[in-house]
Amino acid sequence: MNPKELGALLLLGALWGASFLFIRVAAPVLGPIWLIDLRVLIAGIVLLIYALIVRKLPHFKSQWKSYLMLGLLNALIPFVLIAYSAIHLNASLTAILNATTPLFTAIVARFWLGELLSVRKVIGILVGLTGVCILMGWSSVPFTVEVWLSIGASLMAALFYGIGGVYTKRTFTGTPPLALSIGQQLSAGLILIPFSVVSVPTAPISLTVILAVLGLAVLSTSIGYLLYFYLVERVGPTKTVSVTFLVPLFGILWGVLLLNEQITVGTIIGLLVILAGIILMNGIQKQKKII
Repeated sequence: MNPKELGALLLLGALWGASFLFIRVAAPVLGPIWLIDLRVLIAGIVLLIYALIVRKLPHFKSQWKSYLMLGLLNALIPFVLIAYSAIHLNASLTAILNATTPLFTAIVARFWLGELLSVRKVIGILVGLTGVCILMGWSSVPFTVEVWLSIGASLMAALFYGIGGVYTKRTFTGTPPLALSIGQQLSAGLILIPFSVVSVPTAPISLTVILAVLGLAVLSTSIGYLLYFYLVERVGPTKTVSVTFLVPLFGILWGVLLLNEQITVGTIIGLLVILAGIILMNGIQKQKKII
């Protein structure tokens, strides 16, 4: 990578890592449904405007049902689960749990696509899950029922990212990434609208919350995807997906700097073990990370 491409990769990691900060700020006020509906609708509209500007407007008519399923599996469900977990977990912990996505993707691909799990991949999965256990065992978070449910929600979100990734590979072969992103965001937003109507937030909405929503939608999602497309085109998907390692690191950094979150030895060790598991799997180059 040249300096410009490396800078784009670091910026992408910073923006996707910041998504957990934005969610942590806005979710307790807006609730998961409203926050995520705003996120995907704003992001989808921004990406649609970009597609119009560059004259790459996608066509969804022939595959609209598939796009609805994609939006459900790869955006709506995992985004809402992460937003729910952010109410009770700090941004750092949520970001690290989300880093288990490649582990779940390998498991889903084995049972859905019949992809073989080598001994190395199995060891990598076990090491990664061990990292989650270490993270939980040494966490300073009080383990109430709500916290356990939030941890489960974060891991379920990672599982659905895996399901969504495999579904994309099976259903949208050859589809441009920009079309996938627009279709995914807008589909998720449309599905969520009826639920948003019956879950209107009652807490006062501050300027900080509004800025967090805009940051999540425009910076972490719209601009994040555009940076991702740029890197895939310039350096290829294998090098681009190394952002998987940067996202939890930036998630921790933003949580410490901006939310005064405390980082324990267990947090660092758990993160390192999870990342070691991903490396051992030797399958990270096939993953597309989505926040």
